[in-house]
Amino acid sequence: MNTKYIDLIDQTYEFPQEEFSLNNHQLQFHDIDLMKLVSNYGAPLKFTYLPKISENIQRAKGWFAEAINKHNYKGTYKYCYCTKSSHFKYVLQEALKNEIHIETSSAFDINIIENLKAEGKINNDTYVICNGFKREQYITNISRLINNGHKNCIPIIDNYEELGLLSQGIDKNFKVGIRIASEEEPKFEFYTSRLGIGYKNIVPFYEKQIKDNKQVALKMLHFFINTGIRDNAYYWNELLKCLKVYVQLKKVCPTLDSLNIGGGFPIKNSLAFEYDYQYMIDEIVNQINLTCAEANVDVPIIFTEFGSFTVGESGGAIYEILYQKQQNDREKWNMINSSFITTLPDTWAINKRFIMLAINRWSDEYERVLLGGLTCDSDDYYNSEQHVNAIYLPKYRKDKPLYIGFFNTGAYQETIGGFGGLQHCLIPSPKHILVDKDANGNITTKIFTQQQTSEQLLSILGYEN
Repeated sequence: MNTKYIDLIDQTYEFPQEEFSLNNHQLQFHDIDLMKLVSNYGAPLKFTYLPKISENIQRAKGWFAEAINKHNYKGTYKYCYCTKSSHFKYVLQEALKNEIHIETSSAFDINIIENLKAEGKINNDTYVICNGFKREQYITNISRLINNGHKNCIPIIDNYEELGLLSQGIDKNFKVGIRIASEEEPKFEFYTSRLGIGYKNIVPFYEKQIKDNKQVALKMLHFFINTGIRDNAYYWNELLKCLKVYVQLKKVCPTLDSLNIGGGFPIKNSLAFEYDYQYMIDEIVNQINLTCAEANVDVPIIFTEFGSFTVGESGGAIYEILYQKQQNDREKWNMINSSFITTLPDTWAINKRFIMLAINRWSDEYERVLLGGLTCDSDDYYNSEQHVNAIYLPKYRKDKPLYIGFFNTGAYQETIGGFGGLQHCLIPSPKHILVDKDANGNITTKIFTQQQTSEQLLSILGYEN
């Protein structure tokens, strides 16, 4: 009988896959020896595989280059990274190796931009697309960046008052974009995004506030879909509505030359994941080309803002199964030595799915289990609702430690989980390891942060002496 864990994976999925393979019945991720990582650094731990960031950026650039060539598209393409997905310096440094641009969402992002400029990582030619609702500090920081010579900083106007506030703070000519308030998917509890300006109001807004303002040039129309770029009727319908606005605006605004199709690509959340990236990009470029040709206007520079796609697939988390609890005749709970609420908050908050696999013991028999975290909160678990289907792992044995990994967790989890701050039930943040390759292609590792200590948590809580 095929009762081993490796048999289950082989029967359910095509395995090995591009990033996953086995060596001596132990899982490898991008050729990283995960059990060696555990042996060297212990568990729980988080890790970031830096080369995957550059790999995904180059993949997207290649897909767009192919589509632009295929459709004889006369415009160019700009890749932006959304810093909100992960603000860490090691992420930005790796991403910026690939001649990309930056999208920001709040005031302190601008401080990061200034830090990177001081280090020579970006320059005044780097596009900085400033999204989000802009409070006073954000306006002040954007104004400072532009006043100091960053000519390609483009604030995206989110509401009717922002342009006036920016004009007060900026002492030279500057460029802006306008964000479209897209209609949300039918399943949403509201019809229109709270962000941006409605489709019907964009041309009147331009004519009233921008057209005769000699200080301001409208450069970009920004289109964002919350659910991301997906091959469904909702996405294509909203894209076509956006393109109609673009050509209407272009006819009265000669400075408009860029279309930002924000809303990112999905990332792999299962070994059965399928998504035709090249087809989607081909069709997007084709639709823009056809719409502009029909309206007899020049095609725009295409900007994308990829956050999760850039950094998500670089991250992973490894836990040890501490104990198994048989709570009734059907449910076995494998308790991990950390917490899902604190280390993978998206699994708890929005039932986010990640790839989960055993790290070792692939030749052992398997069983169906539920996974529980260490906190005293009943919501601290990971089950079939998050995992698409039932969870199977090698059978728990006290004498044979079992380690499990969650993969493609590199976007949002640290910031949502409150990296370096208080954790639910004071469960400490785990150690974080940076994994890279040297000039010879050999895997290298270094500690980014150690596991949180009681002294650090007590200091935050005000118990320091």
